Amino acid sequence: MKTIVVASNNPVKSQATLRAFQRMFPEGEFSLNAISVPSGVKHQPFSDQETLQGASTRAQNARRFADQADYWVGIEGGVLDQDGEMSAFAWVVVLSQNRAGKSRTGMFYLPEEVARLVREGKELGIADDIVFGRSDSKQENGAIGLLTGDVIDRVGLYEHAIVLALVPFKNADLYPKISHRDDVNN
Repeated sequence: MKTIVVASNNPVKSQATLRAFQRMFPEGEFSLNAISVPSGVKHQPFSDQETLQGASTRAQNARRFADQADYWVGIEGGVLDQDGEMSAFAWVVVLSQNRAGKSRTGMFYLPEEVARLVREGKELGIADDIVFGRSDSKQENGAIGLLTGDVIDRVGLYEHAIVLALVPFKNADLYPKISHRDDVNN
């Protein structure tokens, strides 16, 4: 049985991770542990690079704090505010002892009322809760679920990106091995 450590206590991230691994490796058996680790970035990252750095740092910190696993997964949600419009997305980084994969979710634009609250310093999940009259929506369907009527929820959004981040693991002969010192951001 392979052990996966997800660098978050958010059940959405754990569920998406387990589903992605099961889809990519249907013959495998997995146990999943969730731990809270620092991202090294602001609570609400405001750029593509900062969001990728958060996912990478989470995966690396999970490996540092729970080193007896087979895989470590960091997921970081971020926003990009350009030309008066704000979009949301997440980066995923998956590490093993000798391999790394990364991918980004699709992006979507936020309603102006939500974007305004994020610009004022609120995290996206809190802004969503205020605008949609919810509580802790980031632990459930998230902004994407609220905006699509759950056609795509947060689990689905993340699962797709985790599957893509697992491509180097499924096709190990086509991707180079890494060492712990290699920077996954390159």
